[in-house]
Amino acid sequence: MNTADMAQRIVAGERRALARAITLVESSRSDHRAQSQDLLDHLGSLAPDRQALRIGLSGTPGVGKSSFIESFGLMLTGQGLKVAVLAVDPSSARSGGSILGDKTRMEELSRDRNAFIRPSPSQTELGGVARRSREAVALCEAAGFDVILIETVGVGQSETTVAEMSDLFILLMAPAGGDELQGVKRGIMEIADMILVNKADGALKDVATRTCADYSGALRLMRKRVYDPEGFPKACTVSAWEGHGLTEAWADMQALAEWRKTEGHWTHRRSNQARHWFEEEVRQALLARLTEDPAVRAQMQGFSAEVAGGQLSASAAAQNMLKLLS
Repeated sequence: MNTADMAQRIVAGERRALARAITLVESSRSDHRAQSQDLLDHLGSLAPDRQALRIGLSGTPGVGKSSFIESFGLMLTGQGLKVAVLAVDPSSARSGGSILGDKTRMEELSRDRNAFIRPSPSQTELGGVARRSREAVALCEAAGFDVILIETVGVGQSETTVAEMSDLFILLMAPAGGDELQGVKRGIMEIADMILVNKADGALKDVATRTCADYSGALRLMRKRVYDPEGFPKACTVSAWEGHGLTEAWADMQALAEWRKTEGHWTHRRSNQARHWFEEEVRQALLARLTEDPAVRAQMQGFSAEVAGGQLSASAAAQNMLKLLS
């Protein structure tokens, strides 16, 4: 594979090359990992200044994430913006397979010439995103997209990794979701830049308004963050079905992003994210040694057998294993 040629095609906006590149970076084969790194290096030299607004989206199952993304994405493309959607689909714990059917739920957006939708399996990764979603984001930026929407598999205490690869983190909630607030607790609330109460239409409109007020009160109890202007984080109501509130939500997102750029928080945040992913790559490489190196794998299996047989405690076995690796 000629990665230099692929990089030039991506920078030129060729969608097929972008799709192939994402497939390449998602591969776990060692030769593909080397090629994907070479590709990213080429893109870094060809399009070093291309940046998109990265928006992470999460929410409880059934809250309407896909419907919101389609309505929101169509509004953005209608303004002449190029939108990429990276949708992470949950993988089966038994078979490891994923349905990857997000395009079928975004029929209009998937046909839009200014939109690109790419579903990816979460595989065994926690955090609501795929392991290589960060590299897919870099590819979409190099391809010239203005806005990148990163949809997580769902919401919970672990679905916070998306905040480490996005500029804004949006939490979608359903009307009458007071109990859901208790379920997600502070882990997800503390990193949300905006809470959007979806389905604020029809019979649920008044309920959504009251729910939004509840979330607004909860957000005021949170400790003030230095990278937020006055009034953020905030809660708003939207209707993906009718399109209400989308323009206002987009205006708030732009205002928040612009303020962070002006105050220097944008660059600082991206620097911290780069540091986080460097450390994560080191951790993943160290874990990979446990299975890739035959000698290390044999030692690991030996300690595992002793722990299973009650001859050695789990903590003692872990310490012995770490001593062998040092």
